[in-house]
Amino acid sequence: MHDIKAIRENPAAFDAALTRRGDAAMSSSLLALDEERRAKIGAAEAAQAAQKAAAKEVGAAKAKGDEAEFERLRALVGEKKTEVAAMQNEAKEIDAKLTDALARIANLPAEDVPNGADEDDNVEIKQWGTPKSFDFTPVEHFEIGGVSASMDFETAAKISGARFVMLKGAVARIHRALAQFMIDTHVDENGLTEVNTPVLVRDEAMYGTDKLPKFAEDSYQTTNGWWLISTSEIPLTYSVAADILDESALPIRMTAHSLCFRSEAGSAGKDTSGMLRQHQFEKVEMVSITHPDESDNEQKRMLGCAEGILEKLQIPYRTVVLCTGDMGFGARRTYDIEAWIPGQDAYREISSVSTTGAFQARRMNARFRPADGGKPEYVHTLNGSGLAVGRCLIAVLENGQQADGSVVLPEVLVPYLGGKSTLTADGNLT
Repeated sequence: MHDIKAIRENPAAFDAALTRRGDAAMSSSLLALDEERRAKIGAAEAAQAAQKAAAKEVGAAKAKGDEAEFERLRALVGEKKTEVAAMQNEAKEIDAKLTDALARIANLPAEDVPNGADEDDNVEIKQWGTPKSFDFTPVEHFEIGGVSASMDFETAAKISGARFVMLKGAVARIHRALAQFMIDTHVDENGLTEVNTPVLVRDEAMYGTDKLPKFAEDSYQTTNGWWLISTSEIPLTYSVAADILDESALPIRMTAHSLCFRSEAGSAGKDTSGMLRQHQFEKVEMVSITHPDESDNEQKRMLGCAEGILEKLQIPYRTVVLCTGDMGFGARRTYDIEAWIPGQDAYREISSVSTTGAFQARRMNARFRPADGGKPEYVHTLNGSGLAVGRCLIAVLENGQQADGSVVLPEVLVPYLGGKSTLTADGNLT
């Protein structure tokens, strides 16, 4: 959500920032609505003042016995009352139209975000690890001998349709171990507070975290109006909605492991093989609520937390800063971490770490009270995957695959697997 006062004060800067995103300039239409709204409010206030003045004169006319003047003034009060109500309703309608327009405009990019049209213009800022050289042709995760029998797409399709999977046996356990390892690392080493969140949320939570009204088709809604979350960013971030926090309470750092649901609208034909793009998946999410002065540093800290998971798993990755044309709707700046996937001979996104500035906070009225007792200010909100569990499973399986169809698993997972370190070619842990 954008501040109409800021647009009013510097419309050229607002339009320039939208243009960097590849969006059309919007200030003139927004300011026209704003001017119309303010004019209606002013007219309503003037009519209300006239109504109150006439109401005072009604009593005086009655006291003087001037029946004609009394009736005239009484009629005038009635007219002004009707006029005020009509103008207030018109002002509310225009205000709703302006609010809806503002809610559909993407966040403005930070000044240091590179300009660009799409993912080809993203800028690599880091590489870690060296992709392994295999003495055989590596295959995709679902083709690995020890994996194929335990990654059941056919049964999932029978139950739920396309873009679902049933994980069984050892592969299911590895998947669970990854999530547990991520949560433990974020809590024990990175200082995040674990939260178990609802996966069903109300309209207000979706709106406050910028998922509504623009992206309703990307999510699933129940028949009684709840929304299935696309990420636990939604309940974690919205947990501070309408709050005025003490400055001393910041930063608030949270993590959650949850089911996530996405309709994958517009992704027909993309990543149809394997479990790279699913309607239901699991993710370990990180959310921070911070002081505005600390949000840029907090984003770098969160990025390090996510990168650290891959480093512990010994998965090569690269980190890119997204260009203006590839950033998500609510982001002010986003770093993507892309894990090396040998079966595709490519880096694929496994985490996005974004700062939204005050964009979400303004939508959900989340503020803090400065320590010096000043006027409450909007907090800044940040979110990041730490990591997508299914995609991490893909990376672990493909990077650890052996010529005989077995998989050597990362050492850090061994304690979570009962001391076992290898997925055998016949699908067992040893």
